[in-house]
Amino acid sequence: MGWLVTTLLSVLAVAYAARYLTLDPAVFFSRQRAVYLRHELPLAVHISGAVVAMATGPWQFSGRLRRRRPRLHRRLGVAYLLGCLVAGIGALLLAPIAYGGPVAGLGFAALAVAWLVTGAIGLRMILRRRVADHRRWMLRSFALTFAAVMLRLMLGVAGALHLDFRASYQAVAWLSWLPNLILAWWFTRPRGRAHGSAHDRAHDR
Repeated sequence: MGWLVTTLLSVLAVAYAARYLTLDPAVFFSRQRAVYLRHELPLAVHISGAVVAMATGPWQFSGRLRRRRPRLHRRLGVAYLLGCLVAGIGALLLAPIAYGGPVAGLGFAALAVAWLVTGAIGLRMILRRRVADHRRWMLRSFALTFAAVMLRLMLGVAGALHLDFRASYQAVAWLSWLPNLILAWWFTRPRGRAHGSAHDRAHDR
């Protein structure tokens, strides 16, 4: 059930974000429209990568796909990591001009760095055939990818509560991903050496 909800929300986020790839000013974030028009290339880089990462990410956690179509799982994994790389670079380019000033910009820059780092470690783990560690790091990576969904949900709640938009945006620049990462880290942390070794062997089968 959780996987289905996550996948559905991811698909909706992809549909929403993909509109930006038309570079039609009418679909741009209204408070940033003028800024985006001056920085269309980094915007397109970020959105194109994020769309790929969000579209492929949920399928990496389908046990049925991993078991029945391992080659497809690997190909989707490559696409996901490339999407994260492209989107992360785009995010770093956009962070200095983020709506909300330095507070929001620093939050988005930290998200981009964490996104790139978790993806790189996840790739390193699978290249070393450390499958259980790879899955841990990929879950942490997708928790950061899912920030795109959380950001829009949180802004929607802030709007419904008639909160100050600028202050809400600054807060959401951090709250859309930090709790995700903390929870993912908590649930994927090793439970002690002995238990962790058994856990890794069970997942590697």
